[in-house]
Amino acid sequence: MIDKIFHNLRDLPSEHVLDSGTPMCAGCGGLAAIHQLYDILGERSVFVNAAGCMTLLSVYPFTPFRGSWLYTSMSSAAAGAQGIVDALEILARKNPASSSGRMKVIVLAGDGSSYGMGLSATSAAIDRNLDFIYVCYDNEGYGNTGQQYSAATPYGAKTSTSKGPSGYFGNKKDLFAIWAANQPNYAATIIGAEPLDLARKVKKAAECKGPALLLCLSPCPTGWGYDPSLSIEIGKMAVQTGIWPLKEYLHEEIIHNKIPRPRPPVERYLRLQSRFSHLFNPTLNTPMLNAIQSRVDAYWEKVISQEGA
Repeated sequence: MIDKIFHNLRDLPSEHVLDSGTPMCAGCGGLAAIHQLYDILGERSVFVNAAGCMTLLSVYPFTPFRGSWLYTSMSSAAAGAQGIVDALEILARKNPASSSGRMKVIVLAGDGSSYGMGLSATSAAIDRNLDFIYVCYDNEGYGNTGQQYSAATPYGAKTSTSKGPSGYFGNKKDLFAIWAANQPNYAATIIGAEPLDLARKVKKAAECKGPALLLCLSPCPTGWGYDPSLSIEIGKMAVQTGIWPLKEYLHEEIIHNKIPRPRPPVERYLRLQSRFSHLFNPTLNTPMLNAIQSRVDAYWEKVISQEGA
C-alpha cells in the first residue's frame, strides 16, 4: 500500500502531472520561487503541503510536480513529513535496492502555518533531527482566506483584519531567529527576485542531512495591493532597502550574504504597495515611517558591527 501511494502519480501522463488546471494569482512571488526551487530539487522529492495558497496547485489526483504530494492541515505539515520519512525508511528496508530512501521530503507552508499554527509541530521535528526541508512562502498574511494579519505581518501594513488608520500595530515575528535558536542543520532566507542566491541556498539545503529551512519572502499582488508586473521590482527593493535580509545559518553561525549599500529609504519599498498607502495619503505619517526606518537601520548597524562587513 505504501509503495502504491508513492508511485501512483508517476504513472500518470506527464501532461497531467505538470498542469494542475487550477489558476494561481498572476505575479505570485511565492510561486516564482517554488518554480526555481523545484527545478533544482527535481522529481526525487515528496512535497508535504500545509493548507494555504499553494494548496491550489494540486487538485487530486493531479499535481504540478513529477514527485508526490501530501496535503495536510495548517498545523500538521511537519508531522506529515515525519510520516513520509518513516514510510520511505520502511520501503528502503523492505527493498534495499530501491531508491525511495533517497527521496527528499519537503514541507511547503505559508506564513500562517509556519509562524503560528504549525510552529509547535515544526519545533518538535527539529528536535527529532528530522531529515526534511521546510519551505515557507511568506506573503505576510493569511493570503488564501482574504489577507488577514498573521504573525508575519509587518508593522503598519493594512490587512482585512487591521483596517484602522495606522494599520497593523504588531511587529513581524523573526521566524529565522526561532529556527536558528533550535540549531537546525541549515536555515536561509531567500526570495524569487534573487535567483542566484536562491539556487545556491536550495542546493545547500538539499545536501544537508537533517532539518533545513528556506524562508522565502513572497510578494503578493492580491494581498499587498500592486500590479502583478511589479513583483520582481518589489522583491529586489525589499532586499535593497534592507527590509528582507539575505542570510543563512550554518555550523551555529549566522552569515549575511548581501549587505545592501547604499540602502534606499524604506519609503521607496512601501510606496509601491497599497497596503501602506495610508502612510502617505492624505498626509505623510512621519512618525510611523521613521519607526519602520529606524528598526531597519538598527538591524543593519548591529549586523555590520558583529560581522565586520
